[in-house]
Amino acid sequence: MTHPEATTDSGSRAKIVEAAARLLREQGIRAVTTRAVSQAAGVQAPTIYRQFGDKDGLIDAVAEHVMATYVAAKAQTAAAESDDPVADLRAAWQAHIEFGLANPGLYALLSNPERAHHSPATVNGIKVLQARVRRLAAAGRLRVDEPRAVNMIHAAGSGTVQALLAAPPDDRDLTLSDAMFDTVAAAILTTAPATPEAGTAAVAVTFGTVLPDLPALTDAERALMAEWLDRSLTHLRPAR
Repeated sequence: MTHPEATTDSGSRAKIVEAAARLLREQGIRAVTTRAVSQAAGVQAPTIYRQFGDKDGLIDAVAEHVMATYVAAKAQTAAAESDDPVADLRAAWQAHIEFGLANPGLYALLSNPERAHHSPATVNGIKVLQARVRRLAAAGRLRVDEPRAVNMIHAAGSGTVQALLAAPPDDRDLTLSDAMFDTVAAAILTTAPATPEAGTAAVAVTFGTVLPDLPALTDAERALMAEWLDRSLTHLRPAR
């Protein structure tokens, strides 16, 4: 049996988070004060302290709530993807840029590495990206290994959002998003599914993707082949 007070606390917590998220989205991080949130949520200030400890605790909860909602939508979209993993990646990239521009305060919070590393929603978002990249690899479209592709897409996407947010809304060059995607795509993708003619790296990446599903191999044999492939791909990376 649920205790009435627990139900009330749960309801007030949700109201507080939603009110703070609305203030963050509409007015920025400076607007998220204890007084403003308590007024917007229709609760007393002590309720916020009881639920979240302090303002930082509230901000963390708000960031996690908004990010989790976004990631859940991303995961649902990923489950209904088309037969073209490149087109799906482009659509996901554009959705990411639009989310960042629509939530500048939240994006600034999540740009803090320490906060992002402790965010389950951010971790889940990376997992969704990893799944998209795995589809590209399985289709023979990657010319770099999967972790490198994930890191390049993530870094370029975050940098694009931050660059656009740094400019006044009326001065933003929204064509930057497509230009950056095309630049990253040219660096990590092949123009056609991997064949021996497409290059050694692309073939190695594709083989590494299907390796776990190859029959008649022991776990030790798979581990050894994976090590060889990883060593080869490291050798094939351009020198820095």
